[in-house]
Amino acid sequence: MPSPYSLPEMLERIYENQLALEAAIMELSLWVVQQGGVHVDENIRGALETIGENAGHIKQGLARLKAQARD
Repeated sequence: MPSPYSLPEMLERIYENQLALEAAIMELSLWVVQQGGVHVDENIRGALETIGENAGHIKQGLARLKAQARD
């Protein structure tokens, strides 16, 4: 079992934090729309799109790091 402070484990936690922040920002975005801040919501959605695109790359990189650590 890898150390909880190994690079792959640390990056996994950062990735999980990113997903949690993405969910929290989405909740705020929904609230902003309810308050009539459509323009602000558009900006938030653009940032969330970037987060979503990067999440796939991060997850793939983590999988490769973990595979290398097992070898």
